[in-house]
Amino acid sequence: MQGYLDAPDWSTIPAPADDGGARHLPGSRVPSVPLPATDGATVDLSALPGRAVVYAYPRTSAPSGANVDGWDAIPGARGCTPQSCAFRDHSAELKALGVRHLFGLSTQDTAFQREAAERLRLPFALLSDERLDLARAMRLPTFEAGGMVLLKRLTLVLRDGAVEHAFYPVFPPDRSAADVAAWLSGEGRPAR
Repeated sequence: MQGYLDAPDWSTIPAPADDGGARHLPGSRVPSVPLPATDGATVDLSALPGRAVVYAYPRTSAPSGANVDGWDAIPGARGCTPQSCAFRDHSAELKALGVRHLFGLSTQDTAFQREAAERLRLPFALLSDERLDLARAMRLPTFEAGGMVLLKRLTLVLRDGAVEHAFYPVFPPDRSAADVAAWLSGEGRPAR
């Protein structure tokens, strides 16, 4: 497994509990909510043909590394950069498994996300739900920290604008892309 510079010892970070916050998502239609992307496009996830993977994360920290006080004590908060880097490193594998569209999603503004996408050399766009339009419309799980409403970490596999599968909670974050790849290859799916 690839190591990431700011990946902590996950055994020292509190893991998030499954609070049922994503239970309603599989099988639901994605509402039409255009979102700005770091590549300058506007993306409507409901209109994307084929399979898409969208990983939601709370927030990437500034290059200085400064973050919200007590961030590491919030279950599931730490790990946005390792998660993004894992999706970067698995993007070709995901494409080979039929993923036509790959996006990261947070409530941070596009300018902040653009810096992170460039710094981390992401080969896919990050989407901004700064006004929480998608989060509210889909009832995505959120939490508050430092006066901000942030998305809880989850990964959605979409097919033709519908939620095919939801990974939630996601922990540790740097394993998220490999978990999605295993599910897509059939290794993570129950036998039918």
